[in-house]
Parts: sequence; C-alpha cells; structure tokens
Amino acid sequence: MQHRRIHTYQPLIVDQELSLEEGPARHLTQVLRIKPGTEFILFNGDGYDYIATLTQALRRDVMARVVSRIDPIEPETACDIHLAIGISKGERMDFAIQKAVELGVASVSPLITERCMVRLNSERQQKKVSHWQQIIISACEQSHRKRVPVCQEIISLNEWLVADNDSMGILLDHRANRSLHDMARPSRDIRLLIGPEGGLSEAERGEAKTCGFMGIRLGPRVLRTETAPLAAIAAIQTLWGDFN
Repeated sequence: MQHRRIHTYQPLIVDQELSLEEGPARHLTQVLRIKPGTEFILFNGDGYDYIATLTQALRRDVMARVVSRIDPIEPETACDIHLAIGISKGERMDFAIQKAVELGVASVSPLITERCMVRLNSERQQKKVSHWQQIIISACEQSHRKRVPVCQEIISLNEWLVADNDSMGILLDHRANRSLHDMARPSRDIRLLIGPEGGLSEAERGEAKTCGFMGIRLGPRVLRTETAPLAAIAAIQTLWGDFN
C-alpha cells in the first residue's frame, strides 16, 4: 500500500516525536481518517521523505514519530526552470501553478502586467501568495517532489526583468520565428516568461528582449495562458531536463 505524503514546515529528525500543525493534522485525521499506529510519509522540502507513525490523534493535539529517513530515489531536475506568469482570472492561475509544479518548476513568480485583468490590494496580494503556496505544497505531495518550490511575492514585470541577469531568458511569443529546437542547451537556469490573458503588450515584449529574453514560439497555434506554461515546461524538460 502506498503511503500518504504530508508536508510539514517543521524539522524532521529520526526517532523524535512532533506535534503536527493544524493543516496537516486536520488533513490526516479528518480527511484521510488515519488512525494511531498508521504509517505515512512526512516531508519538509529538505530533499528527503521520512516515514512517520501517527501516535496520537486528539482534537487539538495530533502527534507523530519520525521512524526513518528515505534516501532520495529521484533527484530534482538539473534544469532549473523559474516560471513568471502574468496574473490571470479565476482558477486559471491556480491550474497553471499546480501543473507547472508537477512538471518540475523551481519557483513561480506572479507578475503584474499591462493587460492583467486582476487588481489586488496589498492585503489580497498576501492572501493570494499564501493560497498559491498551498497549491504548490499540495502539488508536491501528489507528485512526490521532495523540494518545495517557492511562490514569490507579486511584483511588476519591470521589477522582475531586472532582478536577475545570469539566467537564460525565454519569452513565449506566438509571433516569434524561433523554436526551442533552435536554441543551444542552456548552461544555467531558465527564466520562462508568459503573459496573462491577452498576452504581453508590444512594449513589454520589447522590454523583455532588451533584457536579453529570446522570443520562442510553441508551434503554429496560440495557446491559452494556463496551457502555454505546461507545454513550454514539458518541452524544456524533454529537450534538456529529466523527461529525456
């Protein structure tokens, strides 16, 4: 029987007992209905899974003992992909982030761009980032990832473009003439930029290219904002990552 995987922010030390946070505790006892004595897997993003046993399941106190550490079988991909995506409406952003994490991205940066149809004040921005980070954690639980990508704070496209000049920049643009096959194998991290609904403006595309980003097209079709990152990440992983 496959063990359930649960994320915790706490340090995990073999032979030590810990009191689980409210979220993992509720998920174990109320959703999965795991009983004391049952084994499951804990991970905290340090690169390992840990076998744990539920030792106590009281309403306000759920305890587990760490039994052993499992050496990693599948390392993270050597091709670090940092996704930046213009904030989109409704569940599109949730879907794009969830699937991008399942496909192996190293981080997610939500961006404010000219054509963003979502306007968030500072309080709602913090709530959104927390919400997206929880989606990332759930995707890691499901996909057996042992390191947890970070959802960065919401910033403008301009701020994000100038924050890092050491990575290879890829701008998804259906108007571009080049494809991923025209690019040399990257020797450094990849920054993947995708616009919101309606895409990036001409000025934004020009600014990205001024900052060293290469316009790349994914075939002859125009993809939706939640489809484009999945197609691009899968293609990058196939060419240069752990899909090959």
